[in-house]
Amino acid sequence: MVLPELGIPGIKAKVDTGARTSAIHAFEVSVFECGGIEIVKFKIHPIFRKRAIEIECEAPLIGRRVVRDSGGNEEERLVISTKASVGEFDFQAEFTLTSRDDMRFPMLLGRRALAAENILVDVTKSYIHGRMHTREIERILASKAYAKA
Repeated sequence: MVLPELGIPGIKAKVDTGARTSAIHAFEVSVFECGGIEIVKFKIHPIFRKRAIEIECEAPLIGRRVVRDSGGNEEERLVISTKASVGEFDFQAEFTLTSRDDMRFPMLLGRRALAAENILVDVTKSYIHGRMHTREIERILASKAYAKA
C-alpha cells in the first residue's frame, strides 16, 4: 500500500474486514497547532523489521476516537485522513495512530475504508495487487527524486 500524502512509498498492510477502523503504526507522536489547525507529527517504520528506516509524517488531526481492540481493551487514538493507494484503487481513508509493535503488519485496513470505495475482498487470496519488496521500498527512499519530494 502507498500513502503518497504522507511520503510513504510502500508499507505492508493487512486487510481486516472484522475491524471497523483502519490503523497505522506510529511512534514519537505529537500534536501542534499551525494557523488554527491541529497537526499530528509522527514517525513510522515503512519496513517493519528494519527499525533504522524511519519516515517522519505530518497530517491534519481530524479527531480523536475511542477504539476497542479484539481483546476488549479501549484506547483513545488520534485520527488522520489521507489518500491511500492499493493496486488500481486510490481512495481517501481515515487512520487511527497507535503502536502496532507487537503486530505482524504495521498497517490495518478496516471495513470503513473498504466500504467507502465499494472494494470487495476475496479472503481466500493474498497480495492480489502485487507485493512491494523491502529492497524496492529501500531503493525508493534512497533515491534523489524521493529525497527532494
